[in-house]
Amino acid sequence: MSGAPRGGNELITANIFEKLGITAGMKVGDFGCGNLGYFAFPPAKIVGKDGIVYAVDILKSVLQSVDQIAKQQGYDNVRTVWSNLEIVGATKIPAGTLDVAALINVLFQSDKDELVFQEIKRLLKSGGKMMVVDWKSITTPFGPPMADRIKKEEVIAHGNKAGLTVIEEFEAGPYHYGVIFVK
Repeated sequence: MSGAPRGGNELITANIFEKLGITAGMKVGDFGCGNLGYFAFPPAKIVGKDGIVYAVDILKSVLQSVDQIAKQQGYDNVRTVWSNLEIVGATKIPAGTLDVAALINVLFQSDKDELVFQEIKRLLKSGGKMMVVDWKSITTPFGPPMADRIKKEEVIAHGNKAGLTVIEEFEAGPYHYGVIFVK
């Protein structure tokens, strides 16, 4: 699963980093980062030299692009990680170490959402937060087909089944909803 396409990103990013409480020194994962690392680089600025942002994707070409951008822009704290999130235990990030995980506009590409939630929960430390932002089930001028979109209620059910607790639901712009879980 790759995080592309992520249309409407400028609408989503306005307040998500504030909602997650990202601070200096944290370890953050952007799962399905996409070729621009759109949600990897803003937290990299916040976590600083003592923090790490893991940009995770299944497409190696995407990770090469993110690596190139990181080098060009001087982000020494961004690490690219190849993984299939639908395989629990596959992501080469130490278990129980992430403060924050972001899964943004990715679930429409998965047939195994429950496994994706289990994998990300495995990587979160106790008290760590997972944010899911995905497409509303409404007609939009862009985005995935309606049949591929996951309803917010399903996201909440998958999170609960994985052992995560909802701490906030929010509107993430006109085309997206957001849910924040805690481990």
